[in-house]
Amino acid sequence: MVEHSRLNTSRSAKIRAQLNYPVIDTDVHTNDFTPAFEDYIANYGGSHLVDELRKAENSRLNSRIEGKDWYQQTPEERQYYRTLRAPWWARVTRNTLDLATYTLPELLYERQAEQGSDYSVLFPNNALAAGGAKPEHRQALQKAINHYHADIYRKYSDRLTPVAGITMTTPEEAIADLEFAVNTLGLKVINIPGGVRRPIKAIADKYPPDQFPEIAKYASYTDFFGLDSEYDYDPFWAKVVELGVPVTTHYGSQGWTGRSSISNYMNNHIGHFADGSQAFAKALFFGGVTRRFPKLRVAMLEGGADWGAHVYIHLVDRFSKRNLKALQNYNPALTNSNELYQLFERFGGEVTQGYSLSPEELTRTVLGASFNRYSRDPVGSELEDFAAAGIETVEDIRDRWVNSFFFGSESDDRTIAAAFNDKANPLGVKINAIYSSDVGHWDVPDITLPLAESWELVEEGVISEADFKAYVFENPYRLYTEANPDFFKGTAIESKLSNIEAKSNTENFVTA
Repeated sequence: MVEHSRLNTSRSAKIRAQLNYPVIDTDVHTNDFTPAFEDYIANYGGSHLVDELRKAENSRLNSRIEGKDWYQQTPEERQYYRTLRAPWWARVTRNTLDLATYTLPELLYERQAEQGSDYSVLFPNNALAAGGAKPEHRQALQKAINHYHADIYRKYSDRLTPVAGITMTTPEEAIADLEFAVNTLGLKVINIPGGVRRPIKAIADKYPPDQFPEIAKYASYTDFFGLDSEYDYDPFWAKVVELGVPVTTHYGSQGWTGRSSISNYMNNHIGHFADGSQAFAKALFFGGVTRRFPKLRVAMLEGGADWGAHVYIHLVDRFSKRNLKALQNYNPALTNSNELYQLFERFGGEVTQGYSLSPEELTRTVLGASFNRYSRDPVGSELEDFAAAGIETVEDIRDRWVNSFFFGSESDDRTIAAAFNDKANPLGVKINAIYSSDVGHWDVPDITLPLAESWELVEEGVISEADFKAYVFENPYRLYTEANPDFFKGTAIESKLSNIEAKSNTENFVTA
């Protein structure tokens, strides 16, 4: 049982006690107890999978060059190799109770009341470790990892559910991972990388990656699965919808241009989840994935929710200027050469003195490079950037951006105000911000703080009480149940909602 002294001193528990609705935490990070985890992997698939796991973890956690990571290199070596600055002291350690809580399922389950949560979606830190394994071992290792997490959290499933990691290197591999996780293991949420690095073929053909690994390291691009992909991921998205699985990702952009400081981790970190997730989400939108699969529900975590509003606003603004009809405003063929010539004759004497040009020649001169660049008629739909997304009205943008995507916003993130600003957001909508405590990472030194920190946003007038309810309950509830109506069947959420309905005899739950 929870120690009453701890429960009584938890600010978040006190906030939760005031609410007439449950709290759903969409982002809790857990650690694996390495000896037990590795023994499970070895028993599952052999010692070679443990070796692959260790190699994958090292490649993920460290940027090593010639056996030395950033902290082992001299300043000159960092400059010479342009070694990306990695974090130092990235795990909460001083709070010993919390450190144990992230690692022990029973303790985490017991302390949920202190956290002020009724249900939590868990992201084990090794969930996607298999992505760094050799191709021939990747799927076997991913299965073993998912199976381990399904086993150790199964008895706590009324309030905790771990995600299933899904390798996305190919659609076929992703589908196999998905079906095993859902149909065999009974897992309900998947976690995918927001992109996969692939070689640029024109360079890889000249410099084969196995012969020139240093060139291959940089001569690559990111496939975001929706736009310009070499693969057709529609069968995977179709299977996701068929199985009723919400998709989540923590996709970052550290190491990208502008986020590759060799001396400052914070420079690389601030905003990187938002940038990475934005690239992923736009690829799904512009690639037409959310048009073809309107029931697909995708949550992008740790990046905040303001960027979801930012992109939505700019999609609407740009569509108004760059839709197929509006594009004719920029068609060089519609320039009136005679009118242009007359205007130059009337007002351009000082500029054109000494030059004698026909109306057609003058038009070519004024348009400059644009005239030649646009002299070829576009082929098919290449003129219109919104074609694959099937956008004909602003309402289409709303349906394929706002309805499809959910944005994990951490408890102390004041930029959440932009998500709920229905005066600024077109069509008066509010972006789907979802409560993501990020418990288990360095920005949460005490698991009993996040919900209380979020409530402070209400007290300070940053968001309203109705927004808070949407943030910690309604939006997360919709994320999971719109993908799978039975998601919360048999859980604490189902029982709490039943109790609330019995008390109020209405589905319009109100804040205490």
